[in-house]
Amino acid sequence: MSLCDLDAVEQRRRIGTKEISPVELLESSLHRIEAVNGTVNAVVAIDLDRARAAAKSAEKAVRDGDDLGLLHGLPLGIKDLEATAGLRTTYGSLIYENHVPDADDLSVANLREEGAIILAKTNTPEFGAGANTRNSVYGATGNPFNPQLTPAGSSGGSAAALACGMVSLASGSDYGGSLRTPAGFCGVTGFRPSPGVVPVPKRAVALNPYSVQGGMGRTVGDVSLMIAALTSADIGDPFSQSVDSELLEPLGDIDLGSLRVAFSEDLGCAPVDNSIRQVFTDKCAAFRGVFAEAHDRDPDLADVHETFEITRGVNFISAHAERVRKHRDILGPNVIDNVTRGQEYSAADVGWANAQQSKIYQNVLAMFDEVDLLICPTAAVSPFPHENWFVEEINGEKMPTYMRWLALSYGLTLALPAVCSLPVGVDHKGMPFGIQIAGPNGSDRFVLQAAYALETYLANQPTLTRPIPDLAALAG
Repeated sequence: MSLCDLDAVEQRRRIGTKEISPVELLESSLHRIEAVNGTVNAVVAIDLDRARAAAKSAEKAVRDGDDLGLLHGLPLGIKDLEATAGLRTTYGSLIYENHVPDADDLSVANLREEGAIILAKTNTPEFGAGANTRNSVYGATGNPFNPQLTPAGSSGGSAAALACGMVSLASGSDYGGSLRTPAGFCGVTGFRPSPGVVPVPKRAVALNPYSVQGGMGRTVGDVSLMIAALTSADIGDPFSQSVDSELLEPLGDIDLGSLRVAFSEDLGCAPVDNSIRQVFTDKCAAFRGVFAEAHDRDPDLADVHETFEITRGVNFISAHAERVRKHRDILGPNVIDNVTRGQEYSAADVGWANAQQSKIYQNVLAMFDEVDLLICPTAAVSPFPHENWFVEEINGEKMPTYMRWLALSYGLTLALPAVCSLPVGVDHKGMPFGIQIAGPNGSDRFVLQAAYALETYLANQPTLTRPIPDLAALAG
C-alpha cells in the first residue's frame, strides 16, 4: 500500500507523529496521478510548484513543533466550481476556459487555514449541471472501476480522484445529488451537510438552501475531518449561524442498537432499477437487525418531482439566464435546458412549488419524530456509459426529464436533511453500491456518528465494505 492509499485520518496522524512527511505524501499522490489520471481524467489542473512549496513548509512546521491544523500536510482536490487563487478555475465551461482567480473561495481558504495543501482541481459538468462529469473544456471523467462508464456528477472528478488515491480528501457540492451520487458510483463516502454548516457567501442566489458545499473522503472519519475544517460562520451566507462545536470534535461511539431506522427502496416516488432494488434489499438484510427498530417506510414527499423542477429552474434563471443569452453557442445542453425549462414557469407555479416544498419539509420532520434515521439507495441505477448525458429510461419507462433518474437524491434535498452516502460493497454488475443515511435538518453530527458506527460494523463483512479499483489496470 502506498502512502496515498491510507485514510486521511491515518495520514494526518502519521504526519503529526513524524512517521511520514508531508513531502513524501505529496509525492505519493503525484505519482498516483501520473500513473492513472490519463485513464480516468479526474484531475484537470495541478498547482505543482505551490503544492511542493507548501509541503516543504508543512514538513518544517512539524519539525519545529508548531501548532498544526486539522488537515496539516494533506493534499486535497478542489472541485472546479470553487475558485482557487492562482490555479485555473473553469467551472467546466468554455466561457471561463482560461480563468485564473485572484482569490480563494471561503471554503478553499478555510481548508488552507487548517493546513491542507491544495494540489489539484477535479473535473465537473459545466456549472455543475448534470450527473455525468463531462464538459467541453476537459472532456469526460471515467469511473475508476470501468473508465468507459461515468463516475456520475457533478462532483465526479472528486469521487474518482479519491477512489484512485490521487488526493487525501476532495471537495464537493450538492443540489440534486451532485456529491452523493458520485460517491455511490465510485465507492467513496460523501456528506451533504445541513444548509449553512459550510457557508457559501458568494452564491448567485443567496436564498437557496438546496445547494450546499460538503466533503468527500474514503471513509466516514475522513469526511468528518474535512467537515470540521470547512465548518465556519459567515454573515455572507444567510443560512450560516454559529458554529456547531460538536462538528469540530473527533467522532465518538453511538449505539446502533438504540436507533429506530426506516428503510425505503425508492422514497415512495423515485424510479429505481429493479436489480438495484434487490441489491439494496439484500445488503440491508445483513445489517438491519442491529437496530432497535427497522421499518420499511417511505417518507411523504408530496409532489416532489414538479416541485424540484420548478425550484431548480428558477434558481438556474437567476444564475445562468444571462450566460444563455450571451453564450448559448458555446454552452452545453444541461445549462440551456434548465434555464429554458425555468422560463416556462409562471409566478403561480413558483408560489405553488414553495408551498409544496414547505409541506415536504414538514412531512419529513414529522417522520423523524418517529424514526431516527432514513436509509435508502444512493443511486437508482448502476453506472452507465459516460457517452450518455443521462439515464433515459429505467425498467423500460422513459424518464420525462434529464434529472428524473436522480429522484432518490433530489427527493431528500427538498427536505433539507443531513445525508451521508456510504459505500456498501458492489452491485449486481460488480460496480460500487452506496446507501444514503439521512437525518433531519441540523442533525449533522448525529448522522456522521451513525454512519461511522455502521461503517465500523460492516468492516468485518467483506462484501459490505468499500470496494477498491484495479489500479494496475488503470495504470496499464
